[in-house]
Amino acid sequence: MKVILRQDVTDLGKAGQTIEVKGGYGRNFLIPRNLAIPATKANLRAIGEIDKQNQIQERKRRRTAEQLKDKLEKISLTVEVLVGEEDKIFGSVTSQNISEHLIAQGMEIDKRNILLEEPIKSLGVYTIPVKVDKDVIANIKTWVIRKA
Repeated sequence: MKVILRQDVTDLGKAGQTIEVKGGYGRNFLIPRNLAIPATKANLRAIGEIDKQNQIQERKRRRTAEQLKDKLEKISLTVEVLVGEEDKIFGSVTSQNISEHLIAQGMEIDKRNILLEEPIKSLGVYTIPVKVDKDVIANIKTWVIRKA
């Protein structure tokens, strides 16, 4: 039985793919759970149109992500921290702190999208990667300086 997947199904394929499955699996599992539809000529045409729309939306999303990446890379953050003897920072600079500084500059970035491997614990200049979209990453220059 040929079916067209409506959603990504593990070990079968991605949404929009036409695949061959056993009749019982298609009729009793995939179709009732709205994971697939029978592969008729009308459904194939409809899926083709949906694919075109998805590609247009994907290009638009990608363009928006690239524009946001350009804006983010123009930003230079300055994080002031309290420092003790021998320029040792009290605490550390985390993705939460960086997110708050970005929000203060008008960029709404979630802390989970800031790809900081480990908290910053010393003064200096850092390049911090920020995930803008699934395959678009911006690098933000961050200065960690002593609080006056």
